[in-house]
Amino acid sequence: MRGPVAPPQVPLSASRAQVFDDFVRDAVERLERHVPQIADIDFLVQEVPRPQGAGDDWLDEAVPLGAAVGARKGRAAQVVVYRRPVEIRARGRDERALLVHEIVVEQVAELLGLTPETVDPRYDEGD
Repeated sequence: MRGPVAPPQVPLSASRAQVFDDFVRDAVERLERHVPQIADIDFLVQEVPRPQGAGDDWLDEAVPLGAAVGARKGRAAQVVVYRRPVEIRARGRDERALLVHEIVVEQVAELLGLTPETVDPRYDEGD
């Protein structure tokens, strides 16, 4: 028998990248209730971070899990979550979802000049 194991609407058929995108989307939707300013922020997922300058590498410091990029002329502020480093650090689906949420909270807080607890009152509770 050839063909998919499960129909497309079943979560089993979602790729790891699609599931990760859903984690980011869920985190953003959860924060929208507390922080309406995030409507002005673009949320992106990249596979891995790129070193900042020529010859830079990640040997001397930890690989970042996310980044906050301030608004520039003609471009909205951005929060970037790096999929592969997060997947490597989180053991399972629930842990990965929690880590993504924490990264989104921390990066939004940095962009808005707030504490993570202000962005998400349950930030330090470990859900």
